Amino acid sequence: MIPMEITVGMKGEAETTAEREDTAQEVGSGDLLVYATPCMVALMEGAACNAIEDALAEGQTTVGTMLNIEHISATPVGLEVRAEAEVTEVNGKVITFCVKAFDEAGEIGHGTHQRVMVNSQKFLDRAYAKL
Repeated sequence: MIPMEITVGMKGEAETTAEREDTAQEVGSGDLLVYATPCMVALMEGAACNAIEDALAEGQTTVGTMLNIEHISATPVGLEVRAEAEVTEVNGKVITFCVKAFDEAGEIGHGTHQRVMVNSQKFLDRAYAKL
């Protein structure tokens, strides 16, 4: 398959159910049994990846490099959580997204996220060269 160009307006989603292992208490980001901010952020990053996955060439991926997120509403265990991402800017290899997250009661978070396109093997080689 020939990859397409990454363009402003591309959209992706990701969804999950908030489980006990996804709570602030369990992941170490707080002491309450509510959906953890790091889990919401991971879901947002997943939505961003899904938005552009079909446009990446073989051997290419993206890595997250910037997050500016507000977590505005708590989600109890058991609710469905959904994240949306939309490409808002493409500057060379840097892709900027508007990201939002929702539970069954409404919006729980929003912000911006940047990812950079990289060659998967070269990236791994550089990372593991630190060993």
